[in-house]
Amino acid sequence: MHVTIPTTAGRIRGRRNGEVTAFMGVPYAAPPFGPRRLRPPEPPQPWTEVRDAFLPGPSAPQPGYLPAMAGLLEEAANPGEDCLNLNVWTPAPGRGAGRLPVMVWIHGGAFRNGAGTLPSYDGARLAADGVVCVTLNYRLGAEGFLLLPDGTANLGLLDQIAALEWVRDNIAEFGGDPDNVTVFGQSAGAISITALMTMPRARGLFRRAITQSGAGHHSHPEDIGRRITERLAALAGAEPTREGLAALPPERLIAANDALGREIAQASDPGPWGESAGGGTTVLPVVDGATLPRRPIDALADGVSRDLDLLTGTTSDEFRLFLIPLGIGPRITDDVLHGFLAGLGLDPAEARRVYAAAHPGATPGDLLSAAMTDHAYRIPALRLAEARAAHGAETFLYEFARRSPALDGVLGACHMGEIGFVFGNLPGPLTGPDAPQEPSEQLSEQAITERELSDRMREAWISFARTGHPTGAGTSGGALPHWPAYGSRRSVMRLGDAAPVVLEDPAADERRLWEGLRNGATGSP
Repeated sequence: MHVTIPTTAGRIRGRRNGEVTAFMGVPYAAPPFGPRRLRPPEPPQPWTEVRDAFLPGPSAPQPGYLPAMAGLLEEAANPGEDCLNLNVWTPAPGRGAGRLPVMVWIHGGAFRNGAGTLPSYDGARLAADGVVCVTLNYRLGAEGFLLLPDGTANLGLLDQIAALEWVRDNIAEFGGDPDNVTVFGQSAGAISITALMTMPRARGLFRRAITQSGAGHHSHPEDIGRRITERLAALAGAEPTREGLAALPPERLIAANDALGREIAQASDPGPWGESAGGGTTVLPVVDGATLPRRPIDALADGVSRDLDLLTGTTSDEFRLFLIPLGIGPRITDDVLHGFLAGLGLDPAEARRVYAAAHPGATPGDLLSAAMTDHAYRIPALRLAEARAAHGAETFLYEFARRSPALDGVLGACHMGEIGFVFGNLPGPLTGPDAPQEPSEQLSEQAITERELSDRMREAWISFARTGHPTGAGTSGGALPHWPAYGSRRSVMRLGDAAPVVLEDPAADERRLWEGLRNGATGSP
């Protein structure tokens, strides 16, 4: 069955499947190529005939993943120029006075990969549970995040804002409430959302935010932004200007970005590359003083966006996804571990002792993974919650602790492992059959299935989108315990193999190692 809906650019036709209607590949901005290359997004060209919205639109040009990672991570399909498009799943199309909560997903992928149409991000299950779900594409890599000499910056973030403006202007026709929009995203998507919380142009476009495995530290100041642009242009064989870079095919910029990542990874002095040290990322949001006025964690520490509701969290073993498949873990010696811990600003001997006590039998590679999980993900999330609590703003924290079954369970509860549970799409490279458990876990009378965990997580995410609180009447009858906001008791909801439970100050010894580090505002970087 087909359903036709009016939008500001023209009428579109979606396809109904059961109780949910999907509209795919809807342009929210004009193709950012040709004369629009490396420029802020512009409105799409209107159309007069009804436009079929049955198939996903093109994804942003991107390199894809290394062979060692390709089997674990979903690849975006059909890259192309008309990449600024979005997808809508709704249980109530055509209701102009829509009152359903709206959830807008911003994908991850280290700011160089990903798309809103990956199978794990299919929004049908969320829509069936009573929300209007939107996923979107935005410009990646050099196309989206270079700082150009004329001051152009953060084009990928401006794309996301353009998509949110489309939602504001159109979502009521899909049954959604434009005054009750929640942005949710993971990794680069979560970092983007934290930046959006502090960007003047995004003000008023959303009411709530859910940030999964990403917070407010990952951005570049202007000097590093310029260095990234100049070095990437040199590797591409172009002048570091809009004209010089726009004259190159996208594939040339993608190759240069990959080469820059390898160069940063091999740098003897990581200091000049800031938050991209190590090469896991190259481009990041740039604090240009205009589109992004301040480093997000600093702005949030000063109380910016304290009126927005926030749910945030991390997985238990984030960094294992980056060490294990590439075979890096076994190559980490005690000396290498010592150097890494010192480079993070920790006392190496004390940090090794604390992490080893928390992870009995762990190898140096395991301990490095635990420390990097804290450095890149958990501590930034805690700093965000602490900063907001100081201004009386509630933040709800979670830890996702269910191990992935991939590679026989050695990834643990790794980066990206929670996404299929949030969307209710459990078949996938990092989900699927339950992971092998320890004997004590196998005997637990409170063990829950993947589907039960997914139901409870969707209940929490949807309850938060509806009310600003992650517990309440939801899709599975209120199966979650009361979830207090993060405050003096440092409450964190643990979502794992057993029934969800609230922990107070989990991993406290490791947290205390980072006192004075990874701060916001006047604290250490």
